[in-house]
Amino acid sequence: MSDPLLSSLRIAASGLQAQSTRMRIVSENIANTQTTGKTPGSDPYQRKTVSFASELDRLTGAEMVSVRNVGRDEAPFVVEHDPGNPAADENGYVKMPNVRMLVEMADMRDANRAYEANVQVVKQAREIINMTIDLLRN
Repeated sequence: MSDPLLSSLRIAASGLQAQSTRMRIVSENIANTQTTGKTPGSDPYQRKTVSFASELDRLTGAEMVSVRNVGRDEAPFVVEHDPGNPAADENGYVKMPNVRMLVEMADMRDANRAYEANVQVVKQAREIINMTIDLLRN
């Protein structure tokens, strides 16, 4: 059996890494909300999604979180009439990314809160370790 404080730190670190990846993907989605195809009728930016997996850490025996994969959202593209756009088809319609800002902002807020929760776990574990060291000194 490993040290419970070490386990909590490793679990929180895996959560920090996973949520950091999630925030990066959401940021990419937000940055590409208006990215259309380069040629008429071509597909625009396709929203990315993140899925997580739970895996056993053999060193600590704890369940860690990891990014299983970064996939693509299969939702249909939004079609807008914009004949002046270089990506417009012969009828003047442009495929727009399947990124919805409201969904991305909610996902970013959720990832940020999960990240902050993991930071708090690290801070608390560090404080307990420091208190233990102080007790051992006295």
